[in-house]
Amino acid sequence: MLQLSDRLLSMEESATLAMSRKSRELKQKGLDVISLSLGEPDFNTPDFIKEAAVEAMNQNYTSYTPVPGYLELREAIVKKFKRDNGLDYSADQIVVSTGAKQSIANLMMSLVNPGDEVLIPAPYWVSYIEIVKVAGGVPVIVDATLENDFKVTGADIKEKITPKTKAMIFSSPCNPTGSVYAKEELKDIANAFADYKDIVIISDEIYEHINFKGKHESIAQFDAVYDQTVTVNGVSKAWAMTGWRIGYIGAPKKIAAACGKMQGQSTSGANAIAQRATIAALEKDPAYLEDMLNAFKNRRALVLSALRGMDGVEVNEPEGAFYFFPNVSAFFGKSFDGKNINDANDLAMYLLEEALVAVVTGDAFGNPNCMRISYATDEATLTEAMKRIDKALQNLK
Repeated sequence: MLQLSDRLLSMEESATLAMSRKSRELKQKGLDVISLSLGEPDFNTPDFIKEAAVEAMNQNYTSYTPVPGYLELREAIVKKFKRDNGLDYSADQIVVSTGAKQSIANLMMSLVNPGDEVLIPAPYWVSYIEIVKVAGGVPVIVDATLENDFKVTGADIKEKITPKTKAMIFSSPCNPTGSVYAKEELKDIANAFADYKDIVIISDEIYEHINFKGKHESIAQFDAVYDQTVTVNGVSKAWAMTGWRIGYIGAPKKIAAACGKMQGQSTSGANAIAQRATIAALEKDPAYLEDMLNAFKNRRALVLSALRGMDGVEVNEPEGAFYFFPNVSAFFGKSFDGKNINDANDLAMYLLEEALVAVVTGDAFGNPNCMRISYATDEATLTEAMKRIDKALQNLK
């Protein structure tokens, strides 16, 4: 009998993609399902970016690309890092990949040996755990609580460091919580690594421009950890370019070269046309994104008000990204029409089947008491979704 690898069999399916698939199946049956499960902006890619892609095709940018990315794009990324983050990188410290997810996979495959530990603050993005496991690493969870806005401290991290610790990965703004680390909070985390120069800090900043707090802060700004930090970013979220699949890193040269080597034996260089379009995006003043940010801010206010009006739902106010991560454990042990709610998995399925609203269980993000709600859709849809969720929760007794 055909046998699949242990590597694959030990891997969990992405919970966000699984819920998206289930909601699509119900839609295909004619049901009016509202999906709040995927982290995908509902905005279209700006016309100036699409025009750059057409121009790239007209100029015959249709051949294989350099593995780390076109030099012109890497130079645009260097300028972007300096302009937006105050970070100094050179073009040979940049590697462009097919999405930030591949950037992270390249890093883990380049850094982690079997048995190496990778610190992951929880709640975390679903794929961190599985990518570490595929690389043979051991995820070590650093728990955070809603009371602390789901943020960890330097002291929390130091408690988990062992001789086997190889790296730490975290996101700010965070998926799934929307939490944003302030400069002083990042400095506290950086100080935790003062005596551990061999541990790599991987900072996932893909939601950088969806930040309601003000200026985005990068942990690589601190000289003490710059040489051990990798900054991960991309154009999917802020520039509504999810399908273009372009992510990138700024890293110490040794790590950048390693990621280039790894990528050279997997996908090679990222899509030529998408790279040329990304140059146009990165050269644009981020002030262009103000209307999008204001739209997300209004949606956040709408959903926050609705969630705070639901008995049993405990929620904080996220400062970035486009997610809420409410604690819904008050509903565990309740039931409706023969459907028993034992945990967040049951509650997510109940809301899908009863309210026709797709959300994602918090269990997939490292907190089984919560669920993730994406508000990356229009206000009318969000208003209807909140009404449905409220009614379904009230039915639980």
